[in-house]
Parts: sequence; C-alpha cells; structure tokens
Amino acid sequence: MKSLNQNNQRFRFGNVVYDLSSRTHLIGVLNITPDSFSDGGKYFDGKIDIKKIVNDALKMQNDGADFVDVGGESTRPGSQTISVDEELERVIPVVSELNKRLDIPISIDTYKHEVAEEALKEGAVIVNDISAFNFDKKMPEITARYKASCVLMHIKGTPTNMQLNPIYDDVVQEIYDYLSNSINIAEDAGIRQIIIDVGIGFGKTLEHNLILIKNLSRFKELNYPILLGTSRKSFIDKIYPTPLSERLEGTIASNTVGILNGANIIRVHDVAENKKAVRVVDKLKD
Repeated sequence: MKSLNQNNQRFRFGNVVYDLSSRTHLIGVLNITPDSFSDGGKYFDGKIDIKKIVNDALKMQNDGADFVDVGGESTRPGSQTISVDEELERVIPVVSELNKRLDIPISIDTYKHEVAEEALKEGAVIVNDISAFNFDKKMPEITARYKASCVLMHIKGTPTNMQLNPIYDDVVQEIYDYLSNSINIAEDAGIRQIIIDVGIGFGKTLEHNLILIKNLSRFKELNYPILLGTSRKSFIDKIYPTPLSERLEGTIASNTVGILNGANIIRVHDVAENKKAVRVVDKLKD
C-alpha cells in the first residue's frame, strides 16, 4: 500500500473542504428505490418524486448533514440486481437536481461504472461502492478520471446471497486484508481521496458486526478515514427486537461506540437526531 494519504484527512469534495479528523461528519441517505430495507418506496413508486427528494435533502443539509448519498438499487439482503438503464433513470435526474440546490457534496451509491460516470458528470463527487471496486473493474478508472473520491466498502458475496451463513476465520483480519487490497487498486488508479467502510450487515452475523464495531480502531492502520453505516440495520433488532421505525436509539448507541473507536463519518437516515448525538460524543472524545 502506498498510503498516499499519509494520515492527512483534509479532503476536498468539489468546492467544499472538510478535515475529516476534526469532528464526526454525517452522510444523509437518499434511497431512490421501491425496495430498500428501510425507506424503499419513499421517493420512488413507479416514478421519481423529485420535489420530495429535494425537500428532504435540503432538510438534511439544514439539520447538519455534510454529504448526501444517492442510491438507485437496493442492496438489502436477498435483493436482486437491476439493469444499468433502470438505475440511471432513477438516480441521474436526482443528482442533477440536487447539484443545483445543495451546498454539500453528493455521493453516488453504486457498483456500476456506467452509473458512476453519469452521476459524476451531473455533479456527484464521491463514488460509494459496496464492493470496494471488486464487482466492476472499470470503476477505479472512472473514479480517477473525474478526480472523484471513493468509499470502499467490504461485502462478503453479493447482496443476493451475502447473509446465507457468512463464515470467517478472523473477521477483522479478513476485512482488513480485503480493504487493503482495494486501497491498492484505488491508489494504483491515481485516486487520492479514499474512505473505507467495514460493511456492517453486508455478509456478517450479529457477532461479526459487534466485533467489527468494537475493533474499528484496527482499521485506522490503513491510514484513511473510516465510514460507519449502522443506521436502522437488522443487527439492532437482533439485540433488542425493534421494528424499523424504532431503531433510532440503537443506531445512535452503535454509532457512539463506533466514533469512540475511530469512525470519522457516519451514514444515517435520521440526520438531526444523530447530529445532536455526535456533537456530544465528539466533545466527550476530545
């Protein structure tokens, strides 16, 4: 690993510069899908509700989000892939409109290089790839060509089969090695701004998720900022049976431990509530 970043976490995203080591940053989730595990159908039910998306994105920005993450394909456990054309139809009008209205950076949540490229053309500045450049070998080239940043996330298997009895000999080491390899791929392509994500819930049991959150500090050795995504996920329900609409407390609790263990960014559905929580956590950490 070349470690081009050398612990420098002052990143430029378009016209915005963040020191990702200075405080916990938040990414607000915008799923333009009919079937995402938490908010499927909120913005897309046969057609896109652009007005609702823009209003919610502006509210996220006002509530303290530092980024918004736009996704057009559900990657919940058991989900099926959709075509490139269908994903483009869902996300490109959204990215284009948000780029005109928001002051904060836009991330495109996709593992398809065609979708990433069109979103980057329309103003996205981050590629959030759930496979960490392992599903589509053209993704590093496209990300580098547009001088975009990337989020490299670990997944075991695919969304369709990832939760069918995932097994690891050493979950922390295996994911560390996976992300290290993806960092090498990104650096070799010339990508300078890399964020890593251990992929909570993506091919992990409850025990695996808990071990990763407890051992998040190990991933600081990779010398890049860490993103943690626990928002409303099913492992919370496994700890304390909780419907999706009531997982805010579990989300905040898991994010708190993650931040204390090294997370720089949290990906959330409920921006205002998590923003209040991280202000306190950051103060206690300091």
